[in-house]
Amino acid sequence: MILLGLFFSAFIAATLIPAQSEAVLLYALYETQFAAWIILGVATVGNVLGAFVNWILGRLSLRFVDHPRCPFSPQQVARAQRHYERFGWLSLTLSWAPVIGDPITFVAGILKEPLWRFLLIVTVAKGGRYLVLAWLLGLMSNSV
Repeated sequence: MILLGLFFSAFIAATLIPAQSEAVLLYALYETQFAAWIILGVATVGNVLGAFVNWILGRLSLRFVDHPRCPFSPQQVARAQRHYERFGWLSLTLSWAPVIGDPITFVAGILKEPLWRFLLIVTVAKGGRYLVLAWLLGLMSNSV
């Protein structure tokens, strides 16, 4: 049950919905008997799939940008595009970062970032973040 909860917390945390998954990950690493690589894999897959949802929403959103109920204006989209285009696909290396990571994956969809490159970079970035958290937990738990 904890792995399912971890998957969904990682998934939701990677979408545009404000949430976090680190506490669930650390709990799973510290309090369960699952191998660390399984826990890290579940969290990474959930987080990458959530980012993929953002990418899809970005791809679909352009056709609605002029609609009066669209939550962002054409000017906001243009500003986001300029920021993303400044650094291009390298921006995706920050997809793990709080606050800015989720919008970056959304804008990557708007700008039609190739899916293969999107998935590769986002998987490395998000998996790397979880790996660092697990490593830090190992350091902290060994020093107590």
